Amino acid sequence: MASLKELKGRINSVKSTQKITKAKQMVAAAKLRKAQAAAEAARPYAARLAEVMASLASKITVSENSPKLLAGTGSDQVHLLVVANSDKGLAGAFNSNIVKAALAAARELEAKGKTVLFYLVGKKGRAVIRRTYPKSVLQMFDTTDVREPGYNEAERIADELVTLYENGKFDVAHLFFSKFRNALTQEPTQQQIIPVPAPKAASADTGAVVEYEPDEEEILAALLPRYLRTQLFGALLENNASEQGASMTAMDNATRNAGELINALTIQYNRSRQAAITTELIEIIAGAEAL
Repeated sequence: MASLKELKGRINSVKSTQKITKAKQMVAAAKLRKAQAAAEAARPYAARLAEVMASLASKITVSENSPKLLAGTGSDQVHLLVVANSDKGLAGAFNSNIVKAALAAARELEAKGKTVLFYLVGKKGRAVIRRTYPKSVLQMFDTTDVREPGYNEAERIADELVTLYENGKFDVAHLFFSKFRNALTQEPTQQQIIPVPAPKAASADTGAVVEYEPDEEEILAALLPRYLRTQLFGALLENNASEQGASMTAMDNATRNAGELINALTIQYNRSRQAAITTELIEIIAGAEAL
């Protein structure tokens, strides 16, 4: 049985940990409000750009002469999995869920005879993927010095991916990130980003006659890189909001668990202290009787 000194030390240690988890919970809650607002604000822009893309795509016939980002390479043998993680831990299963989804997709593609490569964003999750696929990591994007990944990072990632694509390093790219639902729910999501999936036809036809200058295909070719950057930007924002939500929930659970442990240790301490007092009294009484 632990001594009173040891129990008191454990109680103080857990109280110190509880203060840290409580502080991190409050920080994550503050960051979550901003991150959630940013993610929600970006969604309408992405949706509207998709509608414009759909309108333009409906007016052309996709062929081998179409922009490569839309038409593809003519093959789907080599698949690049773009795995977007964070650089920090203490966010529950946020990073591990994204990695699990990517590894599951990799195994499924390999079962179909496809070649799988990885493009890793963020530090978390790298170790698992590099250990599982040591020769398949094509490139890594470092976000260590970035407080909150934003459009600049999305643009750089998109440019690197397009360069790799044009150099024939892969045929299809899939993006893995966590879509923010609420503070308690973050949904690991897989999305094909290269070649850009042909957008669904515009839902509403206003009947207006629109003349494009230059033509639709040229405008679409100029919009495709912007569309790719927008998808990556939205994913980074969703990831940031998901990370803060997961972190807030994890720290709240840790704070509660610490409180329960403190209560249990305090009860044990009081019982041990009472037992020690009782033993001491018995020894005093026994000594008095001996006299």
